[in-house]
Amino acid sequence: MLSRRLTRIFIDQNFVRKAFRGVALRHKSYTPINTVVMFVPQQEAWIVERMGKFHRILEPGLNVLIPVADKVKYVQSLKEIAVDIPKQSAITADNVTLSIDGVLYLRIIDPYLASYGVEDPEFAITQLAQTTMRSELGKISLDKVFRERENLNVSIVESINKASEAWGMTCLRYEIRDIKLPPRVQEAMQMQVEAERKKRAAILESEGVREADINVAEGKRRARILGSEAERQEQINKAAGEAAAILAVAEARSKGLKLVAEALGKDLGPNAASLSIAEQYVQAFNKLARTNNTLILPANAGDISSLVSQAMSIYSTISTSQEATKRSVRSKKILPSTVHNDLAEYFSDEEDQQKARDNKLQLNAFPPKS
Repeated sequence: MLSRRLTRIFIDQNFVRKAFRGVALRHKSYTPINTVVMFVPQQEAWIVERMGKFHRILEPGLNVLIPVADKVKYVQSLKEIAVDIPKQSAITADNVTLSIDGVLYLRIIDPYLASYGVEDPEFAITQLAQTTMRSELGKISLDKVFRERENLNVSIVESINKASEAWGMTCLRYEIRDIKLPPRVQEAMQMQVEAERKKRAAILESEGVREADINVAEGKRRARILGSEAERQEQINKAAGEAAAILAVAEARSKGLKLVAEALGKDLGPNAASLSIAEQYVQAFNKLARTNNTLILPANAGDISSLVSQAMSIYSTISTSQEATKRSVRSKKILPSTVHNDLAEYFSDEEDQQKARDNKLQLNAFPPKS
């Protein structure tokens, strides 16, 4: 008799479990029949009533009940339970209607309160999650729904835990599963996203053009600076070269004048001077009428001997004047300014005066042999 009753109970329990397979139910619709010796599965709490009054909670393992007097009234699962929150409509702060659903994860922490604190815990927790979600969505705008999704989940969990303390349950987390927008709002958001993308593309393109212009301007500026520095260095080098050339020419001329002065002090010096003057005359006559059509020639342009004689007379006059000036300087110690004034009477060109002064200095340094 007892074995038949246990077999029937076992069959009924398997039938109920198969019937509710795939459905997450926190509160079992079946309760085991008192068979005196009860085996409670792990992570389950059986609520026992004695004479219709709460007696105790059976712990997992072996338990003994009094027949007829004791009865297993509720079976509570202590595992984490996932409760599906059905789709519902919610209005955001900017008056946009959303269709949103989620999943609620909870666990029973007090089997006594879960059994006697509320009639249908699953229905109560589902309705609380829906109302809380609508309330939280009404506080924020549409744009913040997507940006602050994590904060929204945390706010819903905190609100549910405050209300579910009297039910012996705690909400571990809440996840928004799907958010559906009205078609027009979705099209507007899509257009907004496209406009934002175009804006970013235009900004990036303009920044690229600006950077390119800046690079080109910077390159031109550096090129001009380098060009000006190169030109300045070129001018400096050119000026240094010209200065060195002038110094070299002046030094060569000075040495040449010294050599000429030494040559004129010798016996055949006047003849060499005459030959040099004649050669210079022929060279100058050869260059006439090459750059200009107007010529001014002396009357005896073809008489070279007279021109040489005239040049030699000028040279003799200069030599005589130089000798007289030298003697007067030696005797009377005339200042150099007086000599300069004497040379100005014979030479109008400053270069010729300088040459005459150099000749006088050379003659003073190397007096002619008697």
